[in-house]
Amino acid sequence: MDTRLTVEFTERVVAGVGSVATRTYEGSIPGPTLRVRPGDTLEITHVNALPPNTGMHQDINIPHHFNTFNLHTHGMHVDPTGDADNVFRAFEPADTQGETTTYRSSIAVPDDHPAGTFWYHPHHHGSTSTQLVGGMGGVIIVEGDIDEVPEIAAAKDIVVCINELKLSAGRVPDLTSHGTYEGLPSAFLVNGAKNPVLTIAPGEVQRWRVVNAGPISAHFLSLGGHEMHQIACDGITFMKPAAVTGVTLPMGGRTDLLIRGGRPGTYRLTGGGASGPLLTLVVTGAARSMSLPESLPGLPTGLPAPTRTRALTFRSDENVFPGAFPNAYRILGDGETPPADSRAGRRDLAWGRFAPDYVNQRIRLGEVEEWTVGNDSRSHSHHPFHLHTNHFLLTAVDNRRLATPVWHDTVAIPPQGTITFRLRAEHFTGRSMLHCHQLQHGDEGMMQIVEYVR
Repeated sequence: MDTRLTVEFTERVVAGVGSVATRTYEGSIPGPTLRVRPGDTLEITHVNALPPNTGMHQDINIPHHFNTFNLHTHGMHVDPTGDADNVFRAFEPADTQGETTTYRSSIAVPDDHPAGTFWYHPHHHGSTSTQLVGGMGGVIIVEGDIDEVPEIAAAKDIVVCINELKLSAGRVPDLTSHGTYEGLPSAFLVNGAKNPVLTIAPGEVQRWRVVNAGPISAHFLSLGGHEMHQIACDGITFMKPAAVTGVTLPMGGRTDLLIRGGRPGTYRLTGGGASGPLLTLVVTGAARSMSLPESLPGLPTGLPAPTRTRALTFRSDENVFPGAFPNAYRILGDGETPPADSRAGRRDLAWGRFAPDYVNQRIRLGEVEEWTVGNDSRSHSHHPFHLHTNHFLLTAVDNRRLATPVWHDTVAIPPQGTITFRLRAEHFTGRSMLHCHQLQHGDEGMMQIVEYVR
């Protein structure tokens, strides 16, 4: 597949929101939905039509370079190096206002890549949260075996991409201080509209691919008066549908749901915000009788006993630094960033924050590891853990084992709690990342470099 993604400032009117000026892919929120199959190569021409950067900062963990971006194919199991899913690249704007620069990505999708729902977004350290809170994100669908299940093939396939905007006088402001977004209510758009209306017939089954493409807010999805069956999490198909009354979706998370139309009427899909429903579902028309699959071509939920363990702690400390960004967002424990000056006999203030030339975690391909990741923050404590390149198998939350482990690439760490998962990295070597997917925290230092090695 060959496509083009132009990033530029655009101004458009969103019904229920008003005029919105922000950075976009191809002039739309969200960006175009991309569809590929295992064995394809995703060829993307990136055009940076943004103006030159201003207001640089020498501290790497202070948000900066708001007009520089790159590309992360979130959740996809692809090469993290070269011109593929390489988040260490920088697609800089031109030095002269009105000119553009061009970059290329070439992402080979493995022949055995899972079929499912993924997404893309910029991942240049320092500018990610600003660009995501303006709507820069889009959906990637990998087509394959699950789509050929007869009951799935018969269901209408609907993308539900949730973007989160922070607006001040109709513009999305750059993150120039810690509190830039705190006083601004979130405007949640679904497929570029505020509270759009979908229709379904009584008894009809639809497949919803729900993507939380916002950087700040999680959602607890609830649809009153309806059956919901979850068939995939973070792009990985289940072994069979699971009946649910609601689904928690952290920032960056995805879920595939089968929705069966209930009694005629009007219903609301609600999330985590106080700004009203995410969408309205109208049940209307002639009744239909559609069935659900009894089994799915999912990924088994088991890994061998681990031969290595790791323990990490996500922690935020308030009022540590002078200036506009006073808080320290750290990842401590195994592989933590060393203090800047060990001779001082104390932990330096830079302790535990992202260091661009320091590999925090070296992970051997094929080796099964068990990780425990804790959340020691008492304020600003919403920390979704995200690992690039490989999925991991969540086995316990707060030391309570799950009846059925679940594959994830992004999962929330409970405040003052822990998650436990097993990981077996496969296929790809090279530098990648783990970080907090509350992306302002990531831009301010809650991020580590992972190196996959043979």
